Amino acid sequence: MRAARESGSLGFMKHRIRLAAWIALMVPLVTLAAKADLDHGAALFGQCVGCHHADGGGDSNGSTPRIAGQHFRVLAKQLVDFRYGRRWDFRMEGMADKHHLVGAQDIADVVAYVSQLPQPRERGIGSGEFVEEGGRIYAAQCKSCHGAEAQGAESGVPRLAGQHYGYLMRQMYDAVDGRRPALSRLHGKRLAPLDFEQVRAVADYLARIGGPQP
Repeated sequence: MRAARESGSLGFMKHRIRLAAWIALMVPLVTLAAKADLDHGAALFGQCVGCHHADGGGDSNGSTPRIAGQHFRVLAKQLVDFRYGRRWDFRMEGMADKHHLVGAQDIADVVAYVSQLPQPRERGIGSGEFVEEGGRIYAAQCKSCHGAEAQGAESGVPRLAGQHYGYLMRQMYDAVDGRRPALSRLHGKRLAPLDFEQVRAVADYLARIGGPQP
């Protein structure tokens, strides 16, 4: 019993330490954004092009997201989350570590570079048969935070417009299933009642915003 209590206390302390480190790295990033070195950010982004591609467009099948033009605070938070185990993906956990991004300035530089990249036109989309329903669901459930055109906000609300259909679907299911803890807390209850066709509908609707319509 005592050993179990000590193990639990140790785990809690480790969590507190990680949280403190997360806060210590996250807070200065907003200030550092104004002094970001885009040339250095471009050089650092060279480590990322194998998955996200040189234009930041990711893969249309949704295996990697479009990150070009995403808001600075959104990108910064995701990197810090991956670094401290608040979001899980073995590829990103490795790339967000101190071997690739030494400190806050490195993160600010690469994030500032990516956030100013033009958004590629190509994106993965669904079949199109449920788009209208997706628009209705989005307007009722998501528009108040993510905006009428799913543009998000510089304050840290993600831009969803034009994101790949497959990636959006996976993130919604990850939120419901608890594989993205932060997203689960904010969106789990809203997404859980949606059936498969409704998830498809919302993802397809978002993927098509701002792009060429077939």
